[in-house]
Amino acid sequence: MTLVDDRGYVLNLTSYPNRVVSLSPSNTEILFAVGAGDKVVGVTDYCNYPYNFSAWIKAGNLTSVGDYWTPNIEAIVEVEPDLILAAFAQEEIVNTLRERGYKVLVLDPDNIDDVLKDIVLVGRATDRNIEAAILVNNLRHRIDTVVSKVAGTTSTPKVYYEVWYDPLWSLGSESWEHELIEKAGGINIFADQSLKYFETSSEAIIERNPDIMIFPLGHGAGPPFWGNFGQVKSRPGWNAISAVQNDRLYTIDADIIARPGP
Repeated sequence: MTLVDDRGYVLNLTSYPNRVVSLSPSNTEILFAVGAGDKVVGVTDYCNYPYNFSAWIKAGNLTSVGDYWTPNIEAIVEVEPDLILAAFAQEEIVNTLRERGYKVLVLDPDNIDDVLKDIVLVGRATDRNIEAAILVNNLRHRIDTVVSKVAGTTSTPKVYYEVWYDPLWSLGSESWEHELIEKAGGINIFADQSLKYFETSSEAIIERNPDIMIFPLGHGAGPPFWGNFGQVKSRPGWNAISAVQNDRLYTIDADIIARPGP
């Protein structure tokens, strides 16, 4: 079977894998969602869904391959994988693993359709074609239901999503979070930025005057990088923003939308 990953790499499989290592939380979620969780022998320390994998690792039923950005090659080699699913910004380790003869697929989707295509790809790679097709059809139905529900509304609120603070980062039109905002009936205030993520400024946000502001939770341990809503509202000049004036500040679990998976 011939598979082509998101980087255009062509991988030939002569048999279905039985020992799969996932190098990102999104890949892990896809593997379990298509019913291939029984094949997973290694995950990163950031993989936490759909199970508490740290408990599995502690019990010796699964192996930790370390950090997302710098996975432990020795740990990967030790579990003898016959397929490795890598992700964004892991080119160096991908090249090293391929040089050592390991079969690696890189999942690096640019948009929601690409995420769904990756689910199909993982289904093909793990002999879970039917399960992957059912999952994708279910996700498309859920997406279409939301799109249809908001299609008749007269309100199209302007939305600001904070990717990072100090410096301020937000999202442009090339991110799937931008797509989520639009499909939910909103307008990304930085839709004119043809980038995934970029550094912006308070002045630009104030000028574009969002009606809704969304802040992620769960990026690492400790308190949110943006502080709390009181601190957000007290940022210089932000009292002029409609979302602040009308108390339309919201949080969302970052794992739900920052991970390109189901």
